[in-house]
Amino acid sequence: MIPVITAVISGGSAAVAAIVVAVIQSRAQHKQWLFEMKTRDALQAQRIEQLEKKMDKHNRLMERTYKLEQDTAVQREQIKVMNHRIDDLERMRENAE
Repeated sequence: MIPVITAVISGGSAAVAAIVVAVIQSRAQHKQWLFEMKTRDALQAQRIEQLEKKMDKHNRLMERTYKLEQDTAVQREQIKVMNHRIDDLERMRENAE
């Protein structure tokens, strides 16, 4: 009977030790997982911030390009008007001669 009790006690202690080791490993893995998640979140936040900066630069460039296109259209119209005025002046000169 004593060998049975000894076997049960040693088997029980081995089981308890195995459970304790499993719990410790599980907590360590959980901490590692949390650390990896925090690191990944920080990296994603940094990447998003970089993309936002690039997007802001792009948007400013597009605004400036649009403004330049508007200015160019106005200048073309002004040149067209000036050319008509020059043509009118040349015709008036030819008619005066």
